Amino acid sequence: MAQRISRAKAKIKASDEPFTLPPPDQRPERLRLVLHVLYLLFNEGYASSSGPDLARTDLSSEAIRLARGIYAAAGEDPEIAGLLALMLLTDARRPARSGPDGELIPLAEQDRTLWDRPLIVEGLGLVTKALRQGQVGEYQLQAAIAALHDQAARHADTDWSEILSLYGLLEAMTGNPMVRLNRAVAAAMAQGPDAGLALLDGLGERLGDHHRLHSVRAHLLEQAGDRESAIAEFRAAAARTTNLREQQYLNMKAARLASPRRQEAR
Repeated sequence: MAQRISRAKAKIKASDEPFTLPPPDQRPERLRLVLHVLYLLFNEGYASSSGPDLARTDLSSEAIRLARGIYAAAGEDPEIAGLLALMLLTDARRPARSGPDGELIPLAEQDRTLWDRPLIVEGLGLVTKALRQGQVGEYQLQAAIAALHDQAARHADTDWSEILSLYGLLEAMTGNPMVRLNRAVAAAMAQGPDAGLALLDGLGERLGDHHRLHSVRAHLLEQAGDRESAIAEFRAAAARTTNLREQQYLNMKAARLASPRRQEAR
């Protein structure tokens, strides 16, 4: 990474491009790119794609700091507010996302009393104000979904039908296969596992052999009562993730599903 930065600096110096703000007609596209980078930075910090730790708070905290700075400078843009709201509403759950030994605790099992309420209140205010402007974008929709999760006192109280509708809008807006994956989870919670599994059909052609696709399919197969297929999918997901904590969680799920069969064999 240091070498890449050095090469980039040398390239900029050689180009003689002035270090100035872009002209007005270029600013929307440049801002879109900056917001996307901050979104990726936050996601990598909140859920590390590799390594021994579930999260890297240095990255997620820096993404929030930079997003706050951009919002302070150009807060009237609803997508800037939406992105900051999404970060805050998501980061609010971080204290409950891992156990005392760093193990992953899924959303359904988290102690919601540990969630950061001031962050939730701030995030709700931001996304509410942004949506009232009537210029809905993808970050606002994601923040609205995060808000529905954060407003549920219990996992059972989550408004999954509304979340499913929002994911439908988000997928239509972005065409992102990861959104389809999340929509499948919401569909399973709102309409049953078969509805979720139907949305996964053909998704492998777009996502490839991604561990999250195997993981979601495993959870939905478990809900549907297909234990053997769920075990196989949990194991496939564990073999493909490069984050140690996720791998441990997925292997644990497979082992727990397999243990009744072992007991019956005895």
